[in-house]
Amino acid sequence: MKHLISEKISFRTHLSSKNVALIGVFASIHAVLYFIPSPLWRNWAIYLEPVEGIVLGPLAGSLAAFIGSVTARLIKPDEFWMFGLIAEPIGVLFSGLLAKGRWKQSMMIYSVMLTAYFIHPFGRLLPLWTILDVLISFTLIYPVSRLSKKIFVGRGSSLFIPLAVIAFITSSTDSLVRIFLLIPAGLYSFFGLNFEVVYIMFVSGAVISYIEDAIAVAFSLVAGSEILAALKKFLGLSAPLS
Repeated sequence: MKHLISEKISFRTHLSSKNVALIGVFASIHAVLYFIPSPLWRNWAIYLEPVEGIVLGPLAGSLAAFIGSVTARLIKPDEFWMFGLIAEPIGVLFSGLLAKGRWKQSMMIYSVMLTAYFIHPFGRLLPLWTILDVLISFTLIYPVSRLSKKIFVGRGSSLFIPLAVIAFITSSTDSLVRIFLLIPAGLYSFFGLNFEVVYIMFVSGAVISYIEDAIAVAFSLVAGSEILAALKKFLGLSAPLS
């Protein structure tokens, strides 16, 4: 937490015109991706989250995701707006933290959400396999944070493993935030859902979520590495911008 506070002060003090422009660019792309029809339960912006966090860092990245999410949902309102509005910036936040090797903050936030889920009666009754990706991601936070330096010094295939794992964790974190909002935070009650409905949502949604995780990893390997390599060369990146 101390690192985040010091980074926030530094972010406010040294926010350059280049950073502001990049925040605007990523926010715009984030918003545009929201409008592309998706056959799955989340929108295409989740596949941008890993690169968004790696390039911009935890603070500027989450700000860009928040601006993009708000803008998109103001243009095209959605009754479930609060899920993406919170989950997408936090997914980017995790990507940025991992890119900077900040595993302690990541594990602390993750632990709070997971603990709250299992404390809730629904969390103890729902099948464990439905959040298997979330549980696996938790175990990967520390090792992938140790690999984060390879993202900025490595080239080609050396980027694949850290990028793929960060993409997987980012996608799973996005899911965990939505689960946290739905169950521990009580939005299931707000939407008038009982346990039987939530159970069906989890069982059917888990399969789709795993498909989205796979797409996020595939996107990071096919397009993410190329985008990151180009931005590293163009911006001279040796670390996230914030």
